[in-house]
Amino acid sequence: MDRGSLTARIQARCAAFHVKLLFQGARRANRDERILGAARGAREVLVREVCLYCRTSPVVFAHSVLRRRELRGPWRSLARLGARPLGAALFANPRVRRYPLKFRKLDARDELHARARAVLGARLPALWARRSLFTLRGSPILVTEVFLPGILKL
Repeated sequence: MDRGSLTARIQARCAAFHVKLLFQGARRANRDERILGAARGAREVLVREVCLYCRTSPVVFAHSVLRRRELRGPWRSLARLGARPLGAALFANPRVRRYPLKFRKLDARDELHARARAVLGARLPALWARRSLFTLRGSPILVTEVFLPGILKL
């Protein structure tokens, strides 16, 4: 429920924190991402997927979506993030506005559950996720954080 940076909370509990970039490129927006306004009807969006690790244990699978044209606008710095955490960039900018968090339990039928399962290479129980809509100068980015079983050890 904490509205602060999840990345910062993990870093505070883990001396060996790192981010692994899994994918960054054009994809179709998931149906629920179009409903929430991240794509506003766009067929393809920019998707960034990373895994946050504490030592060798994956603790969060993060999936971010924005309109591709926003890379030429307010979110242009995201193209150069690489393996750096998006959360640090979002919370470092006081002009970024965050909307209320939404929570959802994901089961094996959910696309993000399947992606998280692929990262771990193992069967997973239902997973909890939280989603935030951030805006910068009116341009949205949708961030979904899927909590992996390793988070419980922190």
